[in-house]
Amino acid sequence: MTLPAPPPARVFAELCPVPASVPAGSGGGSGLPAPSGREVHVSGSAELSAVPDRARVSLRLGSRKGVAGAARSSVSRRLEYIAHSARQRGVPVCIIFTDFGQMQNVCNLLIEKLGTSVTISPPHFYHTPEAIANLRRRVCVAAVGNTRQKAQEVCRLFGQSLGKPLLIKEEETKEWGGHIDSHLSNSSDSLTLQERIQNATAYASCRVFAVFEIKGKENRRNKLL
Repeated sequence: MTLPAPPPARVFAELCPVPASVPAGSGGGSGLPAPSGREVHVSGSAELSAVPDRARVSLRLGSRKGVAGAARSSVSRRLEYIAHSARQRGVPVCIIFTDFGQMQNVCNLLIEKLGTSVTISPPHFYHTPEAIANLRRRVCVAAVGNTRQKAQEVCRLFGQSLGKPLLIKEEETKEWGGHIDSHLSNSSDSLTLQERIQNATAYASCRVFAVFEIKGKENRRNKLL
């Protein structure tokens, strides 16, 4: 998977004194909170990925007998064996896997025991809605954390102490890659298990803008601690 090129270098922080023309308690019409002293304006970003948390395989059974009833009975016995093998390993009978190692073990066992009478499709890996929602939350929190760390380092560079956040705004979010349950993959059958997981991996990025208060001189005692 080709990842997008990194953004060009840019200014990520601005130390802002209180404008003399802005009266106390006024936001100046800019949408920012009223200045309460010196401020540092910082942009930060984060990018995270999440491997799929589900896999689905399809099984096709066949049997050739001289009598139709005998063929049906043979297929039924094989279906019962498949369900029994899945239950023994704690896998739901619908064979939606959360443990990909167990998935491989079950599929290999069925092929070994049932031979050419069973056809197993390559696994389709995908994300549940909960997994994608969790990825979105994690990347936003990571971006906020990176933004605060930048602000802290800028203040420390000038011997200042970082204060409370005055504004935190999510400016941009992007998502790419990944599969959902209803989106069938067109991947080649020759791909390995790890290659299929990689192709189904979801990515998300987030950029955050924040304004922090500058409290004043950094406490040397705290710095030593």
